[in-house]
Amino acid sequence: MIEIETEKPVDVVDITDHVERTMQESGVENGICLVYSLHTTTGLTVNEADSALIKDILNLLQRIAPRGAGYQHDRGDGNAHAHLQATLMGNNVIIPVEGRRLVMGTWQRILFFELDGPRRRSIFVRILE
Repeated sequence: MIEIETEKPVDVVDITDHVERTMQESGVENGICLVYSLHTTTGLTVNEADSALIKDILNLLQRIAPRGAGYQHDRGDGNAHAHLQATLMGNNVIIPVEGRRLVMGTWQRILFFELDGPRRRSIFVRILE
């Protein structure tokens, strides 16, 4: 389990190194690595950790599911936009493992998107042979 503290209402954390450490500790030589968020207002993706690209992704999510657009769920928690954005992103990624290493391209990173923070968040990691 990876535990992180997000710092802002919308925050992006590169968790690749955390996942890599967990994978190394598993001792699995070849298989797959499942990374799964335990929260309904967060997202996970594999992409480039370029700040301009991250801003573009966040702007796209904001345009598709803006805050305060009259959602039914806002009558309760007021965070429907975060749930909708998380639904668009998805809550898990699967990465191949070969030779005790994550198989990722040169620029690929595992990015955790906080969409309703700041909060303490848990990310489950399971490595399967």
